[in-house]
Amino acid sequence: MESLGPARNVGRMSVPVTTIKLPATRATRTVSWRVRAALAVLLVVAIATIVITNATLTDRFTQNTRQRAEVRLALYSGNLLSELRRNAIVPQLLARDAALIGALNSDDYSTSTQRLISFVEEIGAASLMLLDREGRAVAATDRNRLGSNHRTEPFFIAALRSNDTVFSAIPREAGGYVFTYSRRIEAQGASLGVIVVEVDLAKFERAWAGISDAILVTNSEGMIILATEPRWRGQTEEQALAQEPAETAIQRALQATTDWTALPAYAYVQGEAVMRVEARIPFRGWRIVSFSTYDSVRERVNGVLALEIMGFAILFALAFYALSRQTALRMALFQRESVELRALNARLQREIAERERVQKTLAVAEQTLAQSSKLAVLGEMSAAVSHELNQPLAAMKTYLAGARLLLRRNRPDEALAAFQRIDDLIERMGAITRQLKTYARKGGEALAPVEMGAALASSLAMMEPQFKARKVRITRHLPGQPVRVMGDRVRIEQVIVNLLRNAIDATQNEREPEIELILAAGETATLTVRDNGHGIENLDALFEPFFTTKKPGEGVGLGLAISSGIVTDLGGRLTARNAESQGAVFEMQLPILNEDGETKAAE
Repeated sequence: MESLGPARNVGRMSVPVTTIKLPATRATRTVSWRVRAALAVLLVVAIATIVITNATLTDRFTQNTRQRAEVRLALYSGNLLSELRRNAIVPQLLARDAALIGALNSDDYSTSTQRLISFVEEIGAASLMLLDREGRAVAATDRNRLGSNHRTEPFFIAALRSNDTVFSAIPREAGGYVFTYSRRIEAQGASLGVIVVEVDLAKFERAWAGISDAILVTNSEGMIILATEPRWRGQTEEQALAQEPAETAIQRALQATTDWTALPAYAYVQGEAVMRVEARIPFRGWRIVSFSTYDSVRERVNGVLALEIMGFAILFALAFYALSRQTALRMALFQRESVELRALNARLQREIAERERVQKTLAVAEQTLAQSSKLAVLGEMSAAVSHELNQPLAAMKTYLAGARLLLRRNRPDEALAAFQRIDDLIERMGAITRQLKTYARKGGEALAPVEMGAALASSLAMMEPQFKARKVRITRHLPGQPVRVMGDRVRIEQVIVNLLRNAIDATQNEREPEIELILAAGETATLTVRDNGHGIENLDALFEPFFTTKKPGEGVGLGLAISSGIVTDLGGRLTARNAESQGAVFEMQLPILNEDGETKAAE
């Protein structure tokens, strides 16, 4: 074999057709017609195999590309919907903000803008704006908007007419859309103004700009509101695809594939091919559409075809070698090719062996990680059980010592009372272990009405030995009426005991340790535990598991983390702060149970 002839285009893959240039020798002229027929059959089989492979793999890889595009659209749709839902709740919360309502009532907006700026960093919205009843911007995170009038804007008019949060998509003069959530602010049945939250959906356009696909989002009217091409916004999909002139190959492909029903599964236009994939966004009839190129499909198909062509080329080479083995030059040529093929095969074998070794190593690492995760969970649960049972065990030890002393003094009745308390503590330890079993899953035992005063008294009785040992002065402020919540009394007492224990530990270096307990009933049932200790140094990490400021052996840092989880499960919240004078203040807020048996969640 001396050269390669012209290439034939088979399914857009250049297939070199091998030609023969044999010397005009006697051996060449005496090649039988059977050998030539066999070579012709081999050539036909090669061409047929390549054509069939090209068609089959193109269909398969096209379907894979479409499926990946559908998965991406589902991800993009979920991200959009998550951003919209996350911002939808913001106007409802800000409409209840007492500071904003007070500013609208008093016309004093000196601190309103700064308050909105502090909110926008936590919320992640594009901007916040407070409008009075005349539509004038009295506070805004963008100070350039202060004093602007929006009484004719759709988001202002619709919010005043509705009792719910209103969503608006307003076209910009410079192009694009402004997406807002607005809600009326009212007090005592009178409208005071409107809070407006601008949603930053343009960040998704910026994120999409880094991929090769073209993406657009249309509203229920078919208008494009988000797109990787800014020129498309405000138009229908048909208008956007029909724009002239097209600047890029992908634009030319989009124009040529407007009517997808009249074209096959894929098409090529000036070297580029695209497919259209559409998904529905479950929000006001929105749709998201992507246009993906076929470049990856052709690369993968051409790679397989190249391997097939290489295989058939080897077969032809072997046939030519058999016909021309009498020539020393050709013999050397084919020997050199054989050596190269063996070297390639050896490299492939080494690569295969290396990949198999990496896969085995990865499997072992995954098993080790899974086992480590199980051991970590077991260790955390063991530490939690040990921490929660230490307090009842300490109290039991104290009561046993007291009962022994009472029996020696021939006071059996008082000793029986101590034994009854020990029995109560044993039941409490059993309840704690049952509660700890539920930490690995959501939900626990059925909730029931709990009187907070009784739960506080029971917790104080449990901690009474520690109070006497440390000579802690307890001050209680209780309301005249019972304060009831819907919850689990054992878990509530568990939280109170943890708070009392932390307060005792915080005051161990004080000469006159004091703990103040305040139980109040308002919109929520609030229990405040205040001490005169050294205060809290790290408020951010206070409720994290295994965070503790105690010396080794005195605590593992699970008490507050468990307490916070219990209060959250009961629909409330546990907060901590440093007192203005000295010490720390912990507040447990739970939904209060009214006379009708209904609860109001803690905000």
